[in-house]
Amino acid sequence: QVHPVESGGGSVQAGGSLKLSCAAPGVGFNTYRTAWFRQAPGAEREGVAAIMPTGLTAYSDSVKGRFTISQASDKNILFLEMNNLKLADTAMYFCAADNRFHVVPGTLLNPENWRYWGQGTQVTVSS
Repeated sequence: QVHPVESGGGSVQAGGSLKLSCAAPGVGFNTYRTAWFRQAPGAEREGVAAIMPTGLTAYSDSVKGRFTISQASDKNILFLEMNNLKLADTAMYFCAADNRFHVVPGTLLNPENWRYWGQGTQVTVSS
């Protein structure tokens, strides 16, 4: 069983930056695909970015060019570097992992394609 734990959330002004981290104690991510999702109050959970063990990445259009997903060299920590943050980025951010690799093309960032979830870390962007 994989239990991701997120950290690094906080409050920041618009235009600022934050870096989120995610680790799964006792588990390395080298055999898992991993991703970041977010959920604002009253909204559905949406995919933000994903990374495969090969290093291949995918981003939602809303964060492309501003956010970067990466893993530590030992594959034990997942990062999300967020730059030029906007008010619309305010949400609870969740780390997800899965070791199933048969995903319909174009659906990688759908929440139903991810099995293991963290508890989330809050990101609040203010003006």
